[in-house]
Amino acid sequence: MTISIVVPTRDRPRKLRRCLAALRAQGSGDLEIVVVDDGSADAEAVAGTAEAAGARLVRLRGRGAAAARNAGASAAHGEIVCFTDDDCEPRPGWAEALAAPIRRGDAECAAGRTVVAADASAADRAWQAIADHLQRTAAAPGSPSRGFAPTCNLACSRPLFDRIPFDESFPAAAGEDRDWAARVAALGMAPRFAPKAVVVHRPDLDARSFLRQQYGYGAGAARFRAAGNDRRLGSPGFYASLLRGGFAAGPDAGALVCAAQLATAAGIAAERLRAAPGFSARAAARR
Repeated sequence: MTISIVVPTRDRPRKLRRCLAALRAQGSGDLEIVVVDDGSADAEAVAGTAEAAGARLVRLRGRGAAAARNAGASAAHGEIVCFTDDDCEPRPGWAEALAAPIRRGDAECAAGRTVVAADASAADRAWQAIADHLQRTAAAPGSPSRGFAPTCNLACSRPLFDRIPFDESFPAAAGEDRDWAARVAALGMAPRFAPKAVVVHRPDLDARSFLRQQYGYGAGAARFRAAGNDRRLGSPGFYASLLRGGFAAGPDAGALVCAAQLATAAGIAAERLRAAPGFSARAAARR
């Protein structure tokens, strides 16, 4: 079964160059790499970076992460499609390890282990603590993120993707991954964990950009819950465990995980207000 790798990107040619270098060092010469430029201001810089790495290029006009992944997977030729992000560096052997459960027939999709760099900021460690917690509790009864797997380290079979693409009604990189995983898990095909498939994530966040991101995640979470009646908040124990995981990454990361809950709640409230019946009419009347 052949493997294609899809990398969405926008306005980050330096990070993309680092990601593609890591993909070229996978140790397998038959990997197809598809870069999806979702409306970069310097499209030529992205095109040059993709060409230098021997990657195919697909161009969109700012349609969002879900649309970019769908476009890349649709253009890819592989029987297994792997997804990562431009701020990631997959370690050697990542693609083969991630595809292994699918090739063996053990699963239709798989998720690997994502780690931060040794010099990661407190905000990067806080982001990773939250993502780790969601992935670790994804199989628990009543999980608010059933089947969750970060899309920076995800693979699925071609038939599964054709059946369940990402929902492009999610306008940003927020909630579309949880939605995809929940729909897959509802069919009994939640991602199989592949611990040897390791990706180093380098989001390069500071406190301000982290909290802004979490606010956006809150808006995505509101959309995610509105898309299914069975998508509820986690239990008090879920959030207590989340905070413990944050402080395990350091007191500075723990403090940011606490602050992230407030930012996420604000994003949820703002999105619910925006989606409320009559909100657009009231806003227009005020103008």
